[in-house]
Amino acid sequence: MVYVTKADGSKQGFDREKVFRTCLRLHATPERAQQVADKVEEKAYDGISTKKILHLIFHYLSKHEPELKYQIDLREAVSKLRSKPDFEIFVGMLLQEYGYRVLMNQIISGRCVDHEIDVIAVKDPEVMYVEVKHHREQHTYTGLDIFLKANSTYEDLKSGYGKGNNMLEFTRGMVVCNTKVSDLAMRYAKCQGIGHIGWRAPEDRGLEQMIEEKKMYPVTILKELSPTVEAKLGDVGIIILKQLAVKDVKELAKSTGLPRDVIWELVAKAKDILRL
Repeated sequence: MVYVTKADGSKQGFDREKVFRTCLRLHATPERAQQVADKVEEKAYDGISTKKILHLIFHYLSKHEPELKYQIDLREAVSKLRSKPDFEIFVGMLLQEYGYRVLMNQIISGRCVDHEIDVIAVKDPEVMYVEVKHHREQHTYTGLDIFLKANSTYEDLKSGYGKGNNMLEFTRGMVVCNTKVSDLAMRYAKCQGIGHIGWRAPEDRGLEQMIEEKKMYPVTILKELSPTVEAKLGDVGIIILKQLAVKDVKELAKSTGLPRDVIWELVAKAKDILRL
């Protein structure tokens, strides 16, 4: 048995099926995914890191999917977003793609105190209070404390509506994060009825699946995108590749202060990744 070293130092058996599924998420055909999985399995050695496996996947797939040479792993890309405001805006945009009407950064009165709400998502008959949590370290777990906060805020908002302190009848609380959710947090969320979207959480509808389905890739998926360039794009509201791909180069260069050739290259890469 070949063992793989995870980011936290723990070991697990090499899983060829995971390699296959990763290839499919990167838009490989099933036949191509099988070929790459075969090659990665041949190269795997005892103690190989998950990062090295991902590097091999990108290496083999990029020979047939040229746009992959422009991008990094989605999980890493989401972690590279600025927590505020970019990831919060990203979450709002993602929920909009799934049919929710979104309100951002609202101050809503509960029964006891006022609350600064990251995102409110409305889709009849559902009115969700959304607690957004972003981790710069992609392998950090989102723990119980965030869910405790979300539940207490939700209960106060609901009581506030009953007292006439606000006009929104919230129907549920929701936590959206960019990492995996701890087992304890998952148990509490299930017990209290708190919704959650995280990395591979829920297993059948995690954040990565929602992003892939709608091609809501953050601009940080672009390889070698500097924090300075990311910040300049974010400051003018460019958070995802879809926005970047349709922007006029001259206009964006003027608004960001970035050279036109830099903008042109970014737009071209965005189009390639999105296959526009």
